[in-house]
Amino acid sequence: MINLNGKIVKEEEAKISVLNRGFAYGDSVFETIRAVNGKLMFWEDHYFRLMASMRIMRMEIPSTFSPEFLEKDIKEILEANGLSDSPARIRFAVYRLHGGYYTPATREIGYVITTEPMDNAFYLLNEEPYEIELFKDHYVNSGLLSTIKSNNRAVNVLGSIFSMENGYANCLLLNEKKSVVEALNGNIFLVKGNEIKTPPLADGALNGIIRKQLINILEKTSEYSLKEDSISPFELQKADELFITNVAVGIQPVSKYRKKQFENKAAKTLLSKLNIQARLG
Repeated sequence: MINLNGKIVKEEEAKISVLNRGFAYGDSVFETIRAVNGKLMFWEDHYFRLMASMRIMRMEIPSTFSPEFLEKDIKEILEANGLSDSPARIRFAVYRLHGGYYTPATREIGYVITTEPMDNAFYLLNEEPYEIELFKDHYVNSGLLSTIKSNNRAVNVLGSIFSMENGYANCLLLNEKKSVVEALNGNIFLVKGNEIKTPPLADGALNGIIRKQLINILEKTSEYSLKEDSISPFELQKADELFITNVAVGIQPVSKYRKKQFENKAAKTLLSKLNIQARLG
């Protein structure tokens, strides 16, 4: 079952026009949300990021789009799919209604909510080998547009194909200044001694939900210090640890980059704190 503009319909009945601007121009934004037993993890952060993304894209936000209204819509589709009492992954996509060419005929929007089951209620540390490489065929542009989750993900798609073809678990993306920005599917953190570094949003890094949670956690701990600063590719092999964050997996340690093998001490410590935050949040 799928929620299409507030109505729950069967998947085969959920029809969107071929003129849909999300398809035609990538004129769409989305959120990936994790739910556990009907509770939306970090819902407030997701809601405000969605509203910010819609404003950046100059979409008209309906007056009904309150946090309570959207949460109710999401919980209804979870229930319709039998996922109210289990872990689930939700994709909430907003698209501008069709009409016009590059200049839209309207700023009004439609939306679709899909769900799928997940295996684990809380985040588990994956200690399997996880090798990464740089993807240098195309770059992420630094600036505000790169910080939102839009449907324009060509670099991520091409990087994922490169990663699969060359046997890597993931790749890191660079911006036009050749700074490391993020992974294909999440934010990147670099650990050196007691300092943890992550690229700033100004470099084009995604304004990630788990990124924000970890920054909040690190600001309250004396164990590590946090620095939001550009990361050069030359720093990667000098790091003690690298890890990737996103809503689906939480924290994914990197085991190898080129000839360098990494530990996962900080990832373990922070993952336990993140699970506590998820229960509270």
